[in-house]
Amino acid sequence: MAMVAGEIEALIRQALPDASVTIEDLAGDGDHYAATVVSEQFRGLSRVRQHQIVYTALRGRMGGELHALALQTSAPE
Repeated sequence: MAMVAGEIEALIRQALPDASVTIEDLAGDGDHYAATVVSEQFRGLSRVRQHQIVYTALRGRMGGELHALALQTSAPE
């Protein structure tokens, strides 16, 4: 079963309450999304660590309910 954009956003916001989150369904199939996540909690962290935080927020759904997620993360400017 595919995930809806709102569910992805809600999971990320639970882990990163201060985050600005934008989700885009890339293929219209509920399996391929792009996410932009901007959070102060990312400041000073490597890009890899930022992505790990987001993947952890998704609670194991990557590769199952969520097939692909193109991820851009950063701290606010």
